[in-house]
Amino acid sequence: MKKGIHPEYHMIDVKMTDGTVYQTRSSWGAEGDTLSLDIDPTTHPAWTGGSSRLMDTGGRVSKFKNKYAGLGF
Repeated sequence: MKKGIHPEYHMIDVKMTDGTVYQTRSSWGAEGDTLSLDIDPTTHPAWTGGSSRLMDTGGRVSKFKNKYAGLGF
């Protein structure tokens, strides 16, 4: 890698919405900073196992399902 063109890669704390904190490496912030998340895997519908419903009234999702209904999607 070329010297001087890459951001510094260091340890930060990530604070989840439920208050838990874990450490990871990142180029965000400075060494030891805390990144507080507004949305994380415990609250976002994409990661909650489908517990939230997708709201679509005749839009793209419905068109996709109608078009590919026989293919098992």
